[in-house]
Amino acid sequence: MRQAGELDESVLELTSQILGANPDFATLWNCRREVLQRLEAQKSPEELAALVKTELGFLESCLRVNPKSYGTWHHRCWLLGRLPEPNWARELELCARFLEVDERNFHCWDYRRFVAAQAAVPPAEELAFTDSLITRNFSNYSSWHYRSCLLPQLHPQPDSGPQGRLPEDVLLKELELVQNAFFTDPNDQSAWFYHRWLLGRADPQDALRCLHVSRDEACLTVSFSRPVLVGPRTETLLLMVDESPLAVEWRTPDGRNWPGHVWLCDLPATSLNDQLPHHTFRVIWTAGDAQKECVLLKGHQEGWCRDSATDEQLFRCELSVEKSTVLQSELESCKELQELEPENKWCLLTIILLMRALDPLLYEKETLQYFQTLKAVDPMRAAYLDDLRSKFLLENSLLKMEYAEVRVLHLGHKDLTVLCHLEQLLLVTHLDLSHNRLRALPPALAALRCLEVLQANDNAIESLDGVTNLPRLQELSLCNNRLQQRMVLQPLASCPRLVLLNLQGNPLCQAVGTSEYLAELLPLVNSILV
Repeated sequence: MRQAGELDESVLELTSQILGANPDFATLWNCRREVLQRLEAQKSPEELAALVKTELGFLESCLRVNPKSYGTWHHRCWLLGRLPEPNWARELELCARFLEVDERNFHCWDYRRFVAAQAAVPPAEELAFTDSLITRNFSNYSSWHYRSCLLPQLHPQPDSGPQGRLPEDVLLKELELVQNAFFTDPNDQSAWFYHRWLLGRADPQDALRCLHVSRDEACLTVSFSRPVLVGPRTETLLLMVDESPLAVEWRTPDGRNWPGHVWLCDLPATSLNDQLPHHTFRVIWTAGDAQKECVLLKGHQEGWCRDSATDEQLFRCELSVEKSTVLQSELESCKELQELEPENKWCLLTIILLMRALDPLLYEKETLQYFQTLKAVDPMRAAYLDDLRSKFLLENSLLKMEYAEVRVLHLGHKDLTVLCHLEQLLLVTHLDLSHNRLRALPPALAALRCLEVLQANDNAIESLDGVTNLPRLQELSLCNNRLQQRMVLQPLASCPRLVLLNLQGNPLCQAVGTSEYLAELLPLVNSILV
């Protein structure tokens, strides 16, 4: 009948027989919409009103069969969206009835948000509704989530960013509510997620983190606060040299030109000549509404300007820099709960995050102890926790390096499993990654444009994708790793200043002809140890 174009009320009757038994049949809902659209032009207003009333009743019966039917809720949205004057009050009552049966039915919650938006229900009324359901059952993801949408509307704060922050009196009240929830049922995740949102930080503003100019490489490198794709029809970068625009071609350090934190361009000799006392370079990121400027002085081989990780508090994880008294109070509460529930993983993780937010260096030792406990409690997520621990340790090491005002980073003997924040290492000249559990040197390592010495002995490295186009790399030590195939060494040929390579203790050293292969691949390297 559908193929023949016979879309009349008999099709509604036929499809209702099937949908009444199984509402999860999207094709039949589409068919009903086609019928209803055709009947709109054929029926009188009175007949159409009766038809819609019948359809709404049928939808309600389908929801009683399956209250979590995607197709049924979607069809109801579509139908009400075509009515000139829908009865939104009745729809709110319908939501309340279904949430009375199952207060965690997120399909119904989605529909309620749709109805509330269409009916312009005041956010305060909807917040009161979430109160009633949370009081009935704390384990309610949808209700907690709805609160996170409503509270920023009720308490807008200037310059709060897209996530929105709350005034302190509201925040304290919400913290009391959520503490009641996780003290009542510590193993329920929903309250813990809401707790993290309450203490969360708004998305950071777009920024250019670092700008570096090298006279030797005739190159300018810029680091962004988030991965971007620079191109003619994407993120736009403007380069001004001595206040004059300069057209350049941007590329990523690894040459892939995928979205990344670091982009660079070649500079013409005229912009680097030593005839002037200095050259000024300014990069304008139009999409991010940000810019950064650095100066290359006469007689200097490089110049840079960067944001400090210590000043910008880049590494306070996802928790905000709320007043320390609030965070300290939450930490004490979580520790009290942990004494009562020593194996509660959500409590342990929250303690770690709160310590990171308060003072990552002060709590470093204690944080590592909590990680050990958390891994024992939650062995299924051991790999994730190892990576998270590695991330925090690397952040701490970066902070210590900046406080010491050096360009040497020691990350050896830290049991690292992953490398992150490599875009923050743009100015590092010496990097020690030895005695960890790294399996690869990732492509993002190519962002280290100033790196001269890299030590990565005693890991489990199988890939060298990140040792690509490193213009200053002179010494590379990879003893006692798991490099097996010669082809993994090919990226090293793109490092023009490499003079010392140590591969001792790798499986490929046992292969016949390895020395000859390396001599051909790297003819300029003076010392190759295999």
